[in-house]
Amino acid sequence: MNPGPGQDSLSAIAGLSADEAARRLKQCGANKLPEPRPVPGWRRLLAELTHFFAIMLWVAAVFAIIAGMPELGIAIVAVILVNGVFAYIQQERAQHAAAKLRELLPAMVSVRRDHRVIKVHSTELVPDDVVVLVAGDRVPADLRLALATGCEVDESMLTGESEAVAKNPGDAAFGGTFLVNGHAEGVVSVTGGQTRLAEIASLTGKVEAPTSPLSLELQRIVRITATMALGIGALFFVLSLVVGISWRDAFLFAIGVAVALVPEGLLPTVTLSLAVGAQRMAKRNALVRNLQAVETLGSTTFICTDKTGTLTQNRMNVVEVWTPAGLLTINGQGYGPEAEITGGGLQEARRLSVAARAASVGRAVLHEDRWIAEGDPMEAAIDALAVRLALPGEQPEWPTPSHRYAFDSRRLRESAIVGTALFVKGAPESVIPLCLAPGGGASDPGPDRAMDMVDEMAARGLRVLAVAQRSLPGPPGATFRLEDVETGLTLLGLMGLHDPPRTEVKVALQAARDAGIKVAMVTGDHAFTAAAIARETGLLGPTETVLQGPDLPGDDAVLAALLDRDGVVVSRVTPEQKLRVARLLQGRGHVLAMTGDGVNDGPALQQADIGVAMGRSGTDVAREAADLVLLDDDFATIIAAVEQGRATYANIRRFLTYHLTDNVAELTPFVIWALSGGHFPLALGVLQILALDIGTDLLPALALGSEAPSKGTLKRPPERRHLMDRALMFRVFGLLGPVEALMEMTAYTVVLLGAGWRPGAELPASDVLMAASGAAFTTVVLAQLANAFACRSATVPPWRLGWFTNRLLLWAVLAELGLLCVFLFLGPLAALLGQAPPTPGGLAVALAAVPAVLLADWLYKIVRHRRAGSPGSSPAGGFPSGGTGAGGGARVQSP
Repeated sequence: MNPGPGQDSLSAIAGLSADEAARRLKQCGANKLPEPRPVPGWRRLLAELTHFFAIMLWVAAVFAIIAGMPELGIAIVAVILVNGVFAYIQQERAQHAAAKLRELLPAMVSVRRDHRVIKVHSTELVPDDVVVLVAGDRVPADLRLALATGCEVDESMLTGESEAVAKNPGDAAFGGTFLVNGHAEGVVSVTGGQTRLAEIASLTGKVEAPTSPLSLELQRIVRITATMALGIGALFFVLSLVVGISWRDAFLFAIGVAVALVPEGLLPTVTLSLAVGAQRMAKRNALVRNLQAVETLGSTTFICTDKTGTLTQNRMNVVEVWTPAGLLTINGQGYGPEAEITGGGLQEARRLSVAARAASVGRAVLHEDRWIAEGDPMEAAIDALAVRLALPGEQPEWPTPSHRYAFDSRRLRESAIVGTALFVKGAPESVIPLCLAPGGGASDPGPDRAMDMVDEMAARGLRVLAVAQRSLPGPPGATFRLEDVETGLTLLGLMGLHDPPRTEVKVALQAARDAGIKVAMVTGDHAFTAAAIARETGLLGPTETVLQGPDLPGDDAVLAALLDRDGVVVSRVTPEQKLRVARLLQGRGHVLAMTGDGVNDGPALQQADIGVAMGRSGTDVAREAADLVLLDDDFATIIAAVEQGRATYANIRRFLTYHLTDNVAELTPFVIWALSGGHFPLALGVLQILALDIGTDLLPALALGSEAPSKGTLKRPPERRHLMDRALMFRVFGLLGPVEALMEMTAYTVVLLGAGWRPGAELPASDVLMAASGAAFTTVVLAQLANAFACRSATVPPWRLGWFTNRLLLWAVLAELGLLCVFLFLGPLAALLGQAPPTPGGLAVALAAVPAVLLADWLYKIVRHRRAGSPGSSPAGGFPSGGTGAGGGARVQSP
């Protein structure tokens, strides 16, 4: 009866005193990895000024200056600097935002100081501190284990080996690894930069994350637009030579056209939109660990959620105790000692509660006149039950186990030795088959009766645990091999625990279904318990499909077909089965969000497109594997995050629509000039186009990138398309762009004709050309002003959204008008740009561009809405009365 592997004495270790810990913290410093030497700000700024597009612009600026066009060269340099500085500022903001978000989820660790266990931040650990660990905790520093019960440590982050390593007293546990099973106490040997993890980190350096789908999509857009810009520039170079322009002027002309068409503000605007989305999610208790996950959330089509703490409140109470002597009902709130107890078998239930408590670690503790869970909420409920069932006026003294056999996902139970008795608690299907009748034979009909009772309690939505015991030979304190002791048990009875559903879950589930997202429950609980909670919350689908892990079909195609429906419940799943569920749903084309809080959820969270971990009850393993951490452990927060993810995707499309529409208007004068063989004067020059791009258009584009989610965001299916798809391209190149170009060229021509010029005649005086060009410039600016409001939605006209619901856009438009006045009336600047204030006729056409763009946009949205076939359109324009924002009609997708 020698101690088996992983067994030890649980004698208390005092640990350091608080004063000594404080002294050592000053001496040794904080327990954190040495921060890498930050890249100097000037180097980060230089990187923003020397990427591919920037280098292309630098070359163009040099050529312009060499060719005797310093104004063009200076303007190109301004484009580079504005874009580079803006991108640098956004990068700095994102870094600061990420640091703020990380502070929301501090890493806390349990340490034994002054003979009691307290929580401290992991950075406050010092050598010789005694750290208390349970399954799921991350080892906060290098330790020498003093106590180790059933310990297995995942060291894959250090060794690459996926198999957990068994640990015994005296073994080392390294910082950064995870305790997979068991519990332990270890003495800190080294902290911070002296740990093994720090040594490896110093050699590893930076490892770039894999490219996200959004990044690939943005790179695709940049390549397309850059290729178009260079191709059009080359085309105009050839056309310029054909019409007789010198090669020098033709080359400068082509360079200017190409530069003007490069999407300078695309990437920083997208980054800002993602950062804004992440910050808004954080305010709604959803911590985004990866910015790209903001957009991926908007594409989610399937959510696999667990039960406890996500759909329920994670406030467990033991409400029923069944023993062979009868059924006892406990009616009490929270973990307090007060409760109304009715039914039979009180004495037997009291014995069961003491046994279950001995096999538990979690406790219910009194804190500021209320009871709270310390550790596992289920075990805290068991502790509260034992207090409630104690004799009136009795101050119970609980026996201290000499050995524990920790819970693991294979056995589904845990045990503790107290004196010469073994107490066991766990899943009924794991414990009851090990039980024997008092005479030593198989208890019959005891097991059948107990299993029937399990089904009855589970059907009432209770989580059921079985409790058993046996006597052990030998002196008190003797230890045994696990396989020798968990056999020949006597069943004491069953406990039924209730965890009330969250009140907001029903609304959130309906919102998910309205958004075209399927939801399934994937849990380790009993099938009846899971089905009862699913039915109570409204998750269970009309077919009431409830699958159990042991009975899942072996054929992947069959299982995938069963899973791919709304309201499925999968119970009693193992980590391997949960991972299989994730892969099969992804194989069916779903963008999958998977929730989890335990160590064993890590693989499935990593496999899912969006891993969602619990911030309050989750383990470090789950949080490290997740892309999103719920700070309130609430399912409704996932839906809120999906809404923001969709809004972010829509904002990117809004900006693209706005920017590309402007490019059509900028390119049209060059096309007309080229088609006329140079006989029709050029309405806009290269410097004017640059002024439009970096002067008037940038702020409205940024305001569109921060548009808030609309009311219709969750009333349509998930986005499953490219950012630049046919709908966007038609809206830009087939509607809004041509309208802007038509009004622009009309304003230009009206001024020329008003001055007496006729097609084919000699060019008019320079003051006429400058006034006409000013009219064209003003038209594009005012048309883009209207376009900014039109781009807020692809389904709803701006007057239905409310003109003042995006205050950033209002300020951006006011700034745009202010810059227009500067560009027109500031003499030297206007002369540099080659323009002057427009004539009254030109101004009238420019002002008419505003209603023209809005009218064209309105008609487009009416046609689109009617083609979508949505019922309930209103006479005021064919839009549903409640439609706002990017949503609008049913199944109509927005930018």
